[in-house]
Amino acid sequence: MRRISWMLAMVLVLSTLLAACGKKDAAAVVKDLNEVVGEMESYQGAGVMTLHTGDTPQQYKVEVWHQKPSYYRIALTNAKKDVTQIVLRNDEGVFVLTPSQNKSFRFQSNWPDNQGQVYLYETLIRSITGDSTRQFADEKESYVFDVAANYNTHALVRQKIWLNKSDYAPKQVEVSDSNANVVVDVKFDSFKFGAEFEKDAFDMQRNMTAASENGGKAGTDSGAAPAGDGKETTNPQAATEKGSASNPSGTVSDGQTGVSDNAEQQGSEDPASGQGTEEPTSTEPEGTGSFGVIQPTYAPEGVKLKDDQIVEGSGDYSVMLRYEGTYNYTIFEARPQDRAVSLAPSRVVDLGFTLGMMSGDALQTLTWMTDGVEYRITSADLPENEMVQIATSMQEESGK
Repeated sequence: MRRISWMLAMVLVLSTLLAACGKKDAAAVVKDLNEVVGEMESYQGAGVMTLHTGDTPQQYKVEVWHQKPSYYRIALTNAKKDVTQIVLRNDEGVFVLTPSQNKSFRFQSNWPDNQGQVYLYETLIRSITGDSTRQFADEKESYVFDVAANYNTHALVRQKIWLNKSDYAPKQVEVSDSNANVVVDVKFDSFKFGAEFEKDAFDMQRNMTAASENGGKAGTDSGAAPAGDGKETTNPQAATEKGSASNPSGTVSDGQTGVSDNAEQQGSEDPASGQGTEEPTSTEPEGTGSFGVIQPTYAPEGVKLKDDQIVEGSGDYSVMLRYEGTYNYTIFEARPQDRAVSLAPSRVVDLGFTLGMMSGDALQTLTWMTDGVEYRITSADLPENEMVQIATSMQEESGK
């Protein structure tokens, strides 16, 4: 009996030693992460993103595809309204697509190399490996990193990232502000390394037509194929508007040149950009559907609404809101027809619920589209972070 007890004790000691040897510290995990990213050819992930930027949290279904070296497809679906926008990068540039409206903005950018998003794997790993003051925790099924946020906005300060121990797939991300309040939360339902995609999976027209033909459901029949050797991780913690028929003309508004791919369509200058010549009127253009005016729920301190006017131009129903005070700016809302949209050379701005385009120098304009309505904020003195906060508060209103 004494011998058996001794043997059991030795087994327990050896088991404890082996378990201890199997544990990894932060440095070992970071080394593995560098190898994973270096060898990674593609991935496909899906989950739910929640924005806590207003009085009511806004939820979006997120689907992410990536294929080396620089092909990306991100589908963001408003969970409440079931409306999808697709951010696409291919050899032709970066696109923001609204399939249900047959609308597409295109602009030249090295996104996401210079500015990633919280749902992109490379961005998360870059945050971990690039922060020498990272905090690390070893939980039961996850490695957890607490690192600095790097999303080109002062509002986001820290982020907590959960990675699956078995293959380092992301499980959850929480991004917090300076008061430790969670501003953005992403929970991945699934994540697969080595995903295989059809040849035209990242083609602009394919994504426009596939989403429209499937009732606006961006994740259906859009080029993904299961990978035979791919690893898939399901996250137990985490649990698109009907589109119209595809427009054969495939209207694309080029944010770099301001020229539409449809040569027969001509655009005019945007009166809110400060370059147009139209005078505000109180007449609604014929043949266009009006929409509820969206007023932001946020305004910088010392700013108030001066007036709002209906603007006539190019057959569009448009509304212009003017604000004055500490900062002076104009918000322009329009439901554009199939025409070119005059935009100066632009860069990408992450709005959380979509990508916006910032153009101009002394007079800057932030442009984005939601539910077929184009929004622009134009100002000579309004800081970019204030523009983003205003845009986010307008999205909260339009989601009602």
